[in-house]
Parts: sequence; structure tokens; C-alpha cells
Amino acid sequence: MKGPTSAARNNMMSSIMCYTILFSMAISITNAFVMKPSITNNKINIPSIGSSSSSNSKLFVTNEETGSKITTTTTLKSEGTVSEEWELDCYSRPVTVDNKKLWEVLITDSNGVMRVCEALPSNKVNSRELRRVVEDTIEESDVKPTMIRFFRGAMFNMITIALSEVEVVAKPSRRTFALTSWIEERNRDVYPKMEGYRPAMARAGMGPSFLDISIPQRLPDALRGEKYAFVSLPLAEFREGGSINSSNVGVGRLCPVDPTLPADAFVQGIVMLTPRAKALSSWLAGTEVAGFTCDLRKRTLAMDTDIDTKYLIAKLNDVQRAEGAVFEEGKDNLGGLHFVSVQVDEDDDPAGFWLLRTFPDGL
Repeated sequence: MKGPTSAARNNMMSSIMCYTILFSMAISITNAFVMKPSITNNKINIPSIGSSSSSNSKLFVTNEETGSKITTTTTLKSEGTVSEEWELDCYSRPVTVDNKKLWEVLITDSNGVMRVCEALPSNKVNSRELRRVVEDTIEESDVKPTMIRFFRGAMFNMITIALSEVEVVAKPSRRTFALTSWIEERNRDVYPKMEGYRPAMARAGMGPSFLDISIPQRLPDALRGEKYAFVSLPLAEFREGGSINSSNVGVGRLCPVDPTLPADAFVQGIVMLTPRAKALSSWLAGTEVAGFTCDLRKRTLAMDTDIDTKYLIAKLNDVQRAEGAVFEEGKDNLGGLHFVSVQVDEDDDPAGFWLLRTFPDGL
């Protein structure tokens, strides 16, 4: 693909240096910005100021008992491909069975095509039993996992031990988008209808499911972006027929998009511009980037990675804080959906593009 002439590129760079949407750790810019970039040839084009711009499930393994006893089900969606990257949770649910907490093992793949739910008796919640469930699931599946992610900090040791004898990479991570969506679905639609549901137990679990680090670490100097931009893109670009897909996001990844979100919505995001775009993107890919958050009280933009790590990206002045509020409001309106794009400049293909979803509380 032929790029712009040197003169045109220089003009673009001269213009972008004047954009009110740009800010850095060292420079404060006071003008407000509201930008909606367009997409051409799979690139995010940041306009200059003033420009316009469940499916059905097929049961393939079932072992069910009725009444108050244990139920185990495995479902496979009738469409989609099972990924080699799986996601796992083992935890108590807001339901009691015979006056004891219901414990479940949930396993899905990162595409959300395969779903396994197995209840555990409270006296068998241990690494050996969890390993059995994982090994049984792998044996039944045509697609074998290469990696299993888990986010539950309270179960870190047990899950790590259980997976240590399974030939997969165990990855503590909040990039468990298919799993967290499924747990939210069960919290909303399944558990309240079960005999023994305890609303008080559900409310008790509303805090973070991982160690909450309140003081973010400083991003390594060699990886810090030169400039940052708050932007937004049409949600339609991430759906079937849109111009953003897994083939053109560099080393980035796209999380699943809730099909019930409004078609005319805009997804809020951040563009990070740096001549070290490839290095920064590779680093982000290795850290399991999970999301970005504007702390309006502390006036900071931070990035969440791994299971409990937070990095300071930038400090915000008054105007940037206002735009951060728009960013956060947009995330809330779409269930936490947002994105980050890492590019050399505004005319370059993304070295890495991530569609993300803020990790929900109450899991």
C-alpha cells in the first residue's frame, strides 16, 4: 500500500503536533477535544479539528442429576471455532446445596464457543479434583488448549497447583473476557432461579476478584508513548462486515463484542503515538493488557495488566480530566468496552490494537 509523500507526511506531522487531543507526561495542553476518527484501509485516521468524519447450544457431554444434587454440563455452540486458549474459574456461587455453598468449575475457550460447568462438593474443593475436571475436559475436546487463563486471586495457589501437572501454560490474567461475560450471565439469569439462591451471598462478592493495587507503577521510560489521544470509533467497525478484525490488529487482540449493544454506538479508546510502537506493542502483548482507566479523582490515566498490575500512563490536566470523564462514561454505556491502538504516527498502521473490556466487579 503506497503511503503519502514526504511533504504530505510532514504536513500531517505538523498538524498533529497542534491537535488539542494530544498530551504527554511532560506537556500540558489546555484545549478540549472531542474526536471521532474514521477508518480507511484498516487504519485509524485522526481528523484535524473541524473536519467531519449464544447462539444455540449443542449438548455433547452430559451427566445430570435432578433436585438439589450436583449437575455437570458441557455445551458447544453450533457456530464458531473453539480456541486453543481457554479460561477457567473455580469458586463458590451465591447458592447453597444442602446448606453448603455451591462450588463450580467453569471452563470456556477465549471465543466463548465451548462451555463446561461442573459443580464440586464442598469437601472436594482441592487442586486434585480441579485437575481431574480440567483433564476430563481436555480429553473430551477435539481442540486441546495451549494456555489456560484464570483471574481469581483468592484461588491462585490451588489453580496453579492443579494446572502444574497439565501440559498447558497457566496464565494469571484479567484477559478472561469470555469467562467473565459467562459468569455475569449466570449471576443474572441462572443463579437467581436456582433453589438455594442467597442474594446476600451475591452482594458479599461485589468487591474485586483480585488484589487491588491502588498505586500504579511507573511505565518504563523506554516504553512510554510520546503522545496520547482520546478517540472513538463506531461499534459497527468491530462487528461482522466492519473494517477491524483479527487479521489487521498487529500483535493486538479483540475481545468478544456483546451482540445486544446498540449498533449506532461509539467505542471510546486511546491512541498511543510513539516511534517505538513495535517495542511497546510487543511489551503490551506480553503483559496481558486488560484495560485502561481514568481515575478522575487522582487525575491519572492508568493501564491494568496481568492479574493485579497497574501502570501509570499519564497525568491529566483539567481539560484532559474532562475528556477522561467522557471516556469513562462511554465505557460504562457499553459494559466497559474500549480500545487502545499503538502507532508510530496518525497515518501509520497500528503495531498493536486491542479491543478490551473493563474487568467487572461482583464475580
